[in-house]
Amino acid sequence: MTSIVAILHKSCENAAKTAVEMMKALDTERSETCGIASLENVITARSLETLKESSVESSIIVGCVSSTILPNDKPQPLRLKNATLVFDGRLYPANTEKPDTDIACNLLMKDHQDKSAAFVKNTNGDYVFALIEPKKIVAGRDVMGVRPLYYGENAVSVALASNRKALWNIGIHETHSFPPGNVAVVNTAGFKFISARTISHSRPKQMTMQTAATKLQALLECSVKERTSTLKEVAVAFSGGLDSSIIASLAKNTGIRVILIHVGMKGAAEAECARQAAETLELPLYSATRDDRDVEAAIGKVVNIIEEPDPIKLSIGIPFYWTAEKSARMGCHVMLAGQGADELFGGYRRYLDEYLKRDGGNVQETIYEDIRGMFEANLERDCKICKHFNVELRLPFATHPLSDFALKVPLKLKMERETGSLRKLVLRQVARNLSLPEFIVNRPKKAIQYATGVNEAIKRIAKRDRMSTTEYCRSMFHAVFEGS
Repeated sequence: MTSIVAILHKSCENAAKTAVEMMKALDTERSETCGIASLENVITARSLETLKESSVESSIIVGCVSSTILPNDKPQPLRLKNATLVFDGRLYPANTEKPDTDIACNLLMKDHQDKSAAFVKNTNGDYVFALIEPKKIVAGRDVMGVRPLYYGENAVSVALASNRKALWNIGIHETHSFPPGNVAVVNTAGFKFISARTISHSRPKQMTMQTAATKLQALLECSVKERTSTLKEVAVAFSGGLDSSIIASLAKNTGIRVILIHVGMKGAAEAECARQAAETLELPLYSATRDDRDVEAAIGKVVNIIEEPDPIKLSIGIPFYWTAEKSARMGCHVMLAGQGADELFGGYRRYLDEYLKRDGGNVQETIYEDIRGMFEANLERDCKICKHFNVELRLPFATHPLSDFALKVPLKLKMERETGSLRKLVLRQVARNLSLPEFIVNRPKKAIQYATGVNEAIKRIAKRDRMSTTEYCRSMFHAVFEGS
């Protein structure tokens, strides 16, 4: 697992020390190697302290911190012909003989700008990359945006990094999320983005429920298999609900060891649902309970990781933080989760509310915009939380083939136009086809922050300090990032 930085000094001064300053903000606690490179030199070390004394000199620098998840993961940066590359991600279907970095190097070897656009257009996976050439950086991100990447500039430099703190560290305070499916050419004039791959706004097609469910099941089976084919075991972030139960069932069918992890507040009803579902799936469940003191202890840590004073993201991020921590402690460093299912198949209540309007609303457009924007709303947060614990997050729902198919599924197969009706109907049919019990199939959607009890805990903590949750989150953000 790798976190990356790339920087270009506008005045052509040496950027090596600035790159190291950026790398201090990456999650280095659990990293095994770190590296810094120019076009001519690549230096790897076990600590940033060693890199401070490196002989690398260039106005354009890439750097990274890395840890091994799979046996063939390689230290970075990597030399190409007339370029140097840093790469964070996985390519699918997985190649059991070659590391993903070697495949990326081969595909990006020549004509880097054109090759980068072709790479993003034609390669499936979850990845970001940056490579340096004479006088420029070329960077790219896959179309779904699972792996985080941010960019920004000031009067001194233009830069990219796997988290915002790395940019804040060097005085770039206005940061932006790198647009998925794009390649950027970066020089002293700033950023030029080239769209290489997009999520198409398809018109729904007529299909029966069984046809849609059969196709969806096949896509999910393929996605889960691709994300587990090189593993002996995998963890699943597990609530006992529809999405995580389907993922767990499909992972079990691949034949690898599957462990289910659930962490929530004491007394939360979701814990019993998770236990019953795990028992039905005949899979081991590792559960833990937390209380208000645990929530309070986690708030600053999670705010630091997600880099936003957003109370909703915080209340979702805390139980996910506990789950990733539990997975790491058990020695399982790849975790599957169900993020993306609600956007793809109409899981949120607000979709039904819009559908119930007299004119039927514009639910298809809302769903499309949410799919395009879920990288900022959810995926970046959860990936950064998992990275903190050296756990690699893999999301079987968040794929281009699944998003393309989901946008073709008519609304009537996602939700009924009735008050209080269940949503994600086609996904529920997949669960039936997989012989999951009806208590899973018909379980209503309940957001993680409410189901785990974390949202109410944050309210109690904020109220104790005589603040709203919004005020409290902002105060914590300012406390964590004072001076950033």
